[in-house]
Parts: sequence; structure tokens; C-alpha cells
Amino acid sequence: MERRYMDICREYGCKAKIYTQPKGNLGCLIGMPDLIVLFMNPVAHEMALIVKKKAAAKGIPLAQSSCASCNSLRNILEKVFG
Repeated sequence: MERRYMDICREYGCKAKIYTQPKGNLGCLIGMPDLIVLFMNPVAHEMALIVKKKAAAKGIPLAQSSCASCNSLRNILEKVFG
């Protein structure tokens, strides 16, 4: 699935970093992206909190979806990058 996410992001001219497992330094790994997409179902609660805090602190737009499908990602990217 991660590979498909990367391919979809490339279709919209986006570079993607995919994190499916919690990492100790996730806040630093995120950097300063144009957009953070957070799929709520597959991620741990702790991971979601870290991502939300980082987005709020740095003013990074955050798109959340309860469904982690490729269509959900496409819909989010279409709205943001058209």
C-alpha cells in the first residue's frame, strides 16, 4: 500500500514520506511539508497526537481521513493541489 501512496502522490507532483509505524523521533522526521495526510484507522493514537501537534505548531495543513484507501488519498490531493 505504501508504494501505491507514493505513486499517487507523484501523480500530483508531491514528494511523499510514509510512516505506518510509530518512530521515536517522528516529529523531527516530518520536516516542513506542504501538507500532512493522516489516515486515522491504521495509525496508533500516540502517532496521531504527535502528527497533530507538529502540524499545529508549524502551521502545516493537516488532512485527516478515517479511510486509508487510495481513493481517499486521491480525493485529498485533488482538493489541495487540484
